[in-house]
Amino acid sequence: QVRLVESGGGSVQAGGSLKLSCAVSGSIFSINDMGWYRQAPGKQRELVAIFSRGGSTIYADSVKGRFTMSRDNAKNTAYLQMSSLRPEDTAVYYCHADFRPHDTRDYWGQGTQVTVSS
Repeated sequence: QVRLVESGGGSVQAGGSLKLSCAVSGSIFSINDMGWYRQAPGKQRELVAIFSRGGSTIYADSVKGRFTMSRDNAKNTAYLQMSSLRPEDTAVYYCHADFRPHDTRDYWGQGTQVTVSS
């Protein structure tokens, strides 16, 4: 059974930093894309960053220059370094992974809360 386990969320003041981790286990296939998404209260889930197997990274405009996603393929783990945090970054952050083309399902973590106070 595929599992994505996030860690590293918490509360921080505006301007502070947090680092999220997402460890993936349970699949016999190599991870294709990994990504971070977030959902604030009353809003739809939105993309934060994607790190493809090929090494390219895409960021939402709202986090460019402040967030950095990295990936350790040997550990099947992704990271999201968040700096210069703003109150509007407050949300539940979810890790996503897929194993295409062998497995076409999308897998999600349970989410980790990030709260930024002004």
